[in-house]
Order: sequence, then structure tokens, then C-alpha cells
Amino acid sequence: MFRNFPMISRVVYGRGSFDQIDEILAERRRPGRDSVVFVVDDVFDGAPLADRVPVRDGDVLLWANVDVEPKTSYVDEMTDLARAAAGDEPAGIVGIGGGSVMDLAKAISLMLTNPGSSADYQGWDLIGHAAVYHVGIPTLSGTGAEVSRTAVLTGPDKKLGLNSDHTVFDQVVLDPDLIADAPDRQRFYTGMDCFIHCVESLEGTYLNAFSEAYGSKALDLCREVFLGERTPESDEKLMMASFFGGMSIAYSQVGVAHATSYGLSYVLGLKHGEGNCVAFNHLEEFYPEGVEEFHRMAELAGVDLPTGVTGGLSDSEMERMMDVSLGMAPLWENALGPDWREHMPRDRLRALYERM
Repeated sequence: MFRNFPMISRVVYGRGSFDQIDEILAERRRPGRDSVVFVVDDVFDGAPLADRVPVRDGDVLLWANVDVEPKTSYVDEMTDLARAAAGDEPAGIVGIGGGSVMDLAKAISLMLTNPGSSADYQGWDLIGHAAVYHVGIPTLSGTGAEVSRTAVLTGPDKKLGLNSDHTVFDQVVLDPDLIADAPDRQRFYTGMDCFIHCVESLEGTYLNAFSEAYGSKALDLCREVFLGERTPESDEKLMMASFFGGMSIAYSQVGVAHATSYGLSYVLGLKHGEGNCVAFNHLEEFYPEGVEEFHRMAELAGVDLPTGVTGGLSDSEMERMMDVSLGMAPLWENALGPDWREHMPRDRLRALYERM
């Protein structure tokens, strides 16, 4: 049976579109259900953007700290704060920030309507009830979190997303002005997340015309952004590359870099984009042309890629890293086919990690 996956119901795109948020949210407010919970990256606390967030009387503003990627315990904590301030069903949840903040907002919107801990729902299609209305507003571009059906979380036993049709945002606001001042290094890592998952999608066994159409365009835009001169249009191109790149894996999957990155993030605490770059840097045997382009992009961006990050790990830490990675079966199958376990035994995976 073909997957009948959901897409974002509404999208606003354009410079200055951030200022339409209040108007958009007004349509969702009802008597007795008029509170909106804003989940905003705390890097903007005290910054000009904070004064532009349209917080009304009765709304809730939660500053989100994503110095480390969201943990299920943090999701549960933030959900409790949102519930205490706005009840079980606020008018909406709005995530303003990079991929981690948007994933956090998606997870909170799900946990307000589903019982237990967010750790209970790490996996595929475990969410039973529709989320609270939720809006994504990216201030970094590359992860595709604004369009994906997952909220990636680190739990007590694994790093794995809340992968569900209910996870997808109801509304997205794409304002290129919001990503203009992103630090260059952070911009590179999030942009490379897009580049890498497009390479993985386009070279995967799940590839189809739907994924290829979005992935090819996203890849071309990444090349324009990271292999060409930076212009005022670069932010617009990067924002659309992220959106199209996220769409490219809706009907396919990512691959070896993401599968190994999950293990790196779980054991070493590397952020998602950085973990992908650490992994992809050593994957010439799987993606030779993509890795060559990636190296050129890093050189042009002036980014020295981290190396030797797995040096000094204990045997138990290495085993745990491999356990997390090998738990990402759909990613490995997309990369290596249905008999992927024969092609990626533990000793081969260990050798990959030792190179990193």
C-alpha cells in the first residue's frame, strides 16, 4: 500500500512574513481556548526578535534552551509548564528557532494530547491522538524540521524521533530575514544537514520520482549557496533548500551519515548537524561524489571539520553507539537495501566509527 502522508496545511513565505503571526493565530483563538504557547530559542532572550513575538495577555512564552539537543525529559518538563499555564488544549503551540526548537514545539503539541512520557513514543507511528494546533517558524535553515513528520529526541535508551503523521506542523512561516544573522559556522552545519540528506535520499534504494524532484532541486540550491558567492538571495535559496530537502525524504529516507550520526549524538552529545558532518566526512565508499563536494563546501566556508571524536571511547561506549545506529533500520535499508545487515556487520560499523 502506498503511504498517504500528510503535508503542511498552510505556508506563508516572504521577507517580513514573521509579522503576520498574530493575524494567523487570531483565527485559532476561541473563548475559553485563546492561550497560545510560544516556544522560543533562548538565544533571542533580550534580542530584537523577542520584542516582535506577538504575545497577548494570557499567552505563555517559554524560553527553550537547546545547548544540547532536546531530551525526552526536557520535553516532559516543558509540556508540564505549558499545561500548567495554558491547560490541556491551548489555541496553539508556536516554535521559533532552529531544528531543535521546532522539534521541541512539535513534541510538546503531541504530549499535550497523548498520555505518559515522550519516551514512550520514540519510534514510528506510535502517537494515538492528534496534536494541538502547532506552528513552525525557522530561524535556521537546513534541517527540514519545518516540514518533516518527526521530532528528534534523545531518550533514556536511544536517540529516535516521534515519527508520526500527527507530528507535521499545521502552519509554517518562512521568513528569510530570520536566518540572515545566523553565525556562519552554525549556518554551515545546518545547511550541510540539508545537503547530506539530499545526497542520501537521491542515492538510496527508496528513491522515487517524488523524492527525486524535491531532492534534486534542494541539492542544486545547496550548491548555489555553498559553492557560489553569498548574495542577499542566498538566504532565500537556503530556506527553500531546507523546505524541499525535508519534502524529499517524506517519501524516501536518509542513509549512512544520519544512521551513524544518531549514535554519535547519543554517546558524545554532538548536535545533529555537526554529527552528520563528522560522519559524512568519512563516507567516500558510500557517497564518493557527495563527499568530494562536501569537502569543497567546507573549504570555501572556512570550516575545519572535527576529527578524532571517537578516540578514547571505552568499549562499552562504542558498543552503545553501534546499538543506537543499528536501531535505525529504515535508514540502513534505504542506504544498503533489504539485506543491509549482511552489508553492515558490527565490525564494519566499528571500523567506520573508529575513522571518525
